[in-house]
Amino acid sequence: MQSFFGRLRSTSSVHKQNSSSAISFSEEDFKLTGSMGTVKVPEPVPSPDNDCQRLKKAFEGMGTDEEAVIWILGHRNQSQRRKIKDTYQQLYNKSLLDDLHSELSGDFRKAIILWAYDPPERDAKLARDALKAKKQGIKHLKVVVEIACASSPHHLMAVRQVYASLFDCSLEEDIASTVSLPLRKILVGLVSSYRYDRQLVDSGIAGSEASRLHEAIERKQLDDDHVVRILSTRNLFQLRATFECYKQKYGNSFDQDIKACGNGDLESLLIAVFCCIESPEKYFAKVIKNSIVGLGTDEDSLNRAIISRAEIDMIKIKEEYSKVSKSSLIDDIIGDTSRDYKNFLLTLLGERL
Repeated sequence: MQSFFGRLRSTSSVHKQNSSSAISFSEEDFKLTGSMGTVKVPEPVPSPDNDCQRLKKAFEGMGTDEEAVIWILGHRNQSQRRKIKDTYQQLYNKSLLDDLHSELSGDFRKAIILWAYDPPERDAKLARDALKAKKQGIKHLKVVVEIACASSPHHLMAVRQVYASLFDCSLEEDIASTVSLPLRKILVGLVSSYRYDRQLVDSGIAGSEASRLHEAIERKQLDDDHVVRILSTRNLFQLRATFECYKQKYGNSFDQDIKACGNGDLESLLIAVFCCIESPEKYFAKVIKNSIVGLGTDEDSLNRAIISRAEIDMIKIKEEYSKVSKSSLIDDIIGDTSRDYKNFLLTLLGERL
């Protein structure tokens, strides 16, 4: 058992029950995958061969040991998951993703397969699904905005490369063929540029481009060429300085003035662009909140937000969530999901050791 979970220590506060015995865990037995991520990896990490053997055993027999699947994949970072997939293929001449699909079901299956993908492939598939949705709406197009504006330029480039490899066309081509103007103009600009990935800010440019944005607002020409150029090419730090300058000069934030122009799809898309650039953690906290409130749960949005940000900034998202909600993210996940699906999400959120 120690080879599966790594170094295990007794503790009276955190317990996990499996089919054979109660095993106790300490926070010291795990490390976070990133400074702001919530995924916890055991120390030492079991070998990919060991993990694959455990997964294969979980699939054997009359039923699947879902708990074992959660504990292995839910406590591995993206690099480790990739090694597990490669090793599984080598050992058994089978795709781990295929076996996960055949052995699991429902929302849990969707979530864990999404988690098992490499991040660029995951986002490429999410973008494709959004663009090819039968009833494509602004909600779907915001997925493309998230990929373009809430991740690094290197990640966006990787997504574009994987997209072309998987679907034999570019992401830009699919946007052009499925999205109408003026939304097409904004989205193509966002996904086709490569932002400078350094913390470099020019206050003079921030001032002049804040004026450009305000002129477009006054004319209600939100798809103005200058707006597209500024939002799609400037680095994120420069844009945040521009947004701050805009608020100082004109009294309202840029997104407030966008809302004043109307409540159509263009305004909604640009507000998503602003929010993803200004504060991704606030944006995704609201995505999660909106996926839970009301009758029923929007599992697709919930999965996308938690799975895509668990290794990036989920600690900040949890903090922001508590500000926009009367309850904690953990409490709401527990109240709105169930069984293996709930346990898997809680594992990614660092709540199950």
